[in-house]
Amino acid sequence: MNRRDRLIARARQGYRLAFGSDGPEPQRFFAAPGRVNLIGEHVDYNDGLVLPCAIDRDTIVAIGPGNIDAPAIEVVAIDMGSARDRFGLDEPIVQGTSNWQNLVRGVAEMIHRRGHTLGPARLSIAGDVPIGAGLSSSASFAVGVALALTRFSGLDLNAKELALIAQGAENEFLGTACGIMDQMASAACTAQSALLIDCRTLEHMPIPVASDLALVIVDSGIRRELVETGFNERRAQCVAAARHYRVDALRDLTLEALKAGRAGLEPDLFARARHVVSEIERVEPAAVALAHGDTPALAQVMRASHVSLRDDYEVTTPEIDRLVDTIGAALGRGDAALGGVRMTGGGFGGCVVAVVHTSAADRVIEAVEAQYNADAETPATAAVYAMMGGACEVTPQGSG
Repeated sequence: MNRRDRLIARARQGYRLAFGSDGPEPQRFFAAPGRVNLIGEHVDYNDGLVLPCAIDRDTIVAIGPGNIDAPAIEVVAIDMGSARDRFGLDEPIVQGTSNWQNLVRGVAEMIHRRGHTLGPARLSIAGDVPIGAGLSSSASFAVGVALALTRFSGLDLNAKELALIAQGAENEFLGTACGIMDQMASAACTAQSALLIDCRTLEHMPIPVASDLALVIVDSGIRRELVETGFNERRAQCVAAARHYRVDALRDLTLEALKAGRAGLEPDLFARARHVVSEIERVEPAAVALAHGDTPALAQVMRASHVSLRDDYEVTTPEIDRLVDTIGAALGRGDAALGGVRMTGGGFGGCVVAVVHTSAADRVIEAVEAQYNADAETPATAAVYAMMGGACEVTPQGSG
């Protein structure tokens, strides 16, 4: 039994325990992956370009029919201590008392707002995307619920529609002012590829990753909540900077225009804008390097991204910076560099991502375990991840 089959078994067992072992089994199962962003950090809510990929960690949603006499959505969240929730479909959907409840309720409400009707259903949800690690556990959760609820109700929404529903749930019911990247990656990625997304138009295309590159994700073990950190503050600062330059979003600026129009702009707002504008310019060179397996180019562009996140956007931590430096030293510098490394995700903790030549993957893991963890207060864990496809319906092992 592989990793995903074990998750499916957990979701099935949770369904039986919550809704009665002698009752109907869940009829269908859906999976939505987490994601790691390779480059293009904090630019999705500035209408920029991003380059994430889906990873082999999922949210699994088991779903079956609900009570037609009292139409409602009933849910059990296995990873939240098998916590339960229920909300009626013939009454206004309001916020619950926990984040996971609000994601489910928010998804249902966003589906209704788009003019669709949901049928009563029972859901059991289990996942293995680390929470608070910067790998989009919330987007995976929301996209999985959106896919399960819509497909089970006979709706065939495309990846863009599912992503917008999931983003709306996070924005309005969770209070996180996130952009669209995480949800689009979970909904639309293809295997062995990154996904180049234009966050203004939502046009997207797969970028096949060279076969001699490996994806190594290092979890620092430092956790944060985006709503409780500076994430929403950073978004507000970007809005203020765009207002200063009289543009719809920082996407509309070049570095030259940014410098030319900085008079009267507060230094911290200029720094935030400089990160966004320069980061957008780094995305396409990174995509070319990924496709060609150009590890020195990856090292250069990913290093520049991390420095910008550290100095201009100020979302790294000393521990994350030291982790990046440790891995960078193991990979080498200049034309001999075997890959690149940077902070990934919202920041203030979470994960570091390295894209390296396959021959260097073990070197990265050994450096983290030996050099970094030797005197780190919070141990980090490193592993090679597969690049997966987006959200889909899955069939349990041995069930045809």
